[in-house]
Formats: sequence, C-alpha cells, structure tokens
Amino acid sequence: MTSLTAIYPDLKGATVAVTGGASGIGAAIVAAFHRQGARVVAFDINEVAGQALIARLGAGASFVPLDLTDPEALKLAFAEAGAACGGFDILVNNAAHDDRHSIEDVTPAYWRERLAVNLDHQFFAAQAVIPSMRQKKAGAIVNMSSIAWRVGLEMAPAYVTAKAAIEGLTHALARDLGGDGIRVNCVLPGFVRTERQVEKWLTPEFAATVKSSQCLKMFIEPEDVAAMVVMLASDSARAVTNQTLVVDAGWS
Repeated sequence: MTSLTAIYPDLKGATVAVTGGASGIGAAIVAAFHRQGARVVAFDINEVAGQALIARLGAGASFVPLDLTDPEALKLAFAEAGAACGGFDILVNNAAHDDRHSIEDVTPAYWRERLAVNLDHQFFAAQAVIPSMRQKKAGAIVNMSSIAWRVGLEMAPAYVTAKAAIEGLTHALARDLGGDGIRVNCVLPGFVRTERQVEKWLTPEFAATVKSSQCLKMFIEPEDVAAMVVMLASDSARAVTNQTLVVDAGWS
C-alpha cells in the first residue's frame, strides 16, 4: 500500500462531495481528503461499506446513502448535505460500475441503465453543486473516467462509451464554468488493485497482461489515484482546468 504524504494547507476545512465513496478508489479519495483536514461527504448506495468507512475515519467525514441513478433523489441529497456544510467547494464524480456485457446481450433498457450508473449522475451532481460554487467564485470538480475507452476494454461497450463521454463532459463543463472560477478536470485510472478488481478480474494471466502493458511494472493502488485527485482539487492546481490526467503506469 502507498500513502498520501503531500499536505495542501488550502484543503483544511474545505467541503468535499465524493460519489461512490464507500469502497475502492472512492473510499481512498474520501480518506485522502479527510487526511487533509477537509470535511468530506461520501455518497453511495452501499450503506454497510459507507457506514464502516465513516466509523473508521471519525469526525470530519459523513455518509449519505444514495442511489445516484435517481436524479431527483440526487438533487435532494446534495441540497441537504450542501446546506448542512455551507455548500461544497469540491466535487469528485467517482461512482461507476464496470460490469461486462456482450454486444448481443445489450437491450435498450440495459444500455440506458449502464449510462445512468456510469455517466448521467456526473452531470447531475455537477449541476447540484455549481450554484454554491458560483456564489463563491471558486470550486473544483474532478470527473473520474478510465483508460478503458482508450485501450478498448473488451466485453463492455456501454461502460467504455460512458467513460469516453466523461472526458467530453469535462471539457464542456470546464469551458462553461471557467468564468466563475470553477475548475473541471478528468482523471483516467488504469487497472487499480481494489478489492473488487482483485476478486473479479485479477487472474494470473490478467496480472501478466497488466504488467506487460504498463511502462512501470507495478500495480496501481487506490491511494495512487486519490493522490492525483487531491492535488487537482487543491490550489496547487489553481491554473489547471479542462485537462485529462492519466494514472495508468504508462499503459495507454
């Protein structure tokens, strides 16, 4: 495991929303902002994992159970959580689900559901936090995509499509919001050794593929991705917006 060592003083006391924050990369992002002294709210459908994370982190972190595919529920949850903390300074759109699916098996309903899980909520979460950021004339949004669309992940056309669209969404939001002092960037992780990825996909054969495809012969840990996200949200990146940053050990 790696650990986040850089401290950004401007993040102390900042209010941060992280979607999909209960486990995996999301939990590492929540923990990384908490370590900075930020007030972090994790939104996730997994209540058991979310409550366990908050119990482990203690004061300064909170959890809101939320089905992000329900735009009305998302709007209400963000409004209530934002009001309680004086509005969010930072949004990390992290939630996603990389189920595999064949072209032949995809129905119109499944296609829409996959885009709702992996793409739609990123726009609606941004929409929910933008008004308070505009009032402050400052804010940072980090959208999590994936190298999946760049390397052509097999058996996941809906997931790959959503991840490609997130980069486009990032550029659109960055252009529209720059005049309000709001920065929007995109992070593309490679294969990250989360518990779920290890359980579902990390066979010896795939492990060999990962390391042979990367320039760096290592496994990327959730904390490696979290470190990039935290830096982008900090004032150290105050001149960085409309950018895509890749954390894949040189795969793509």
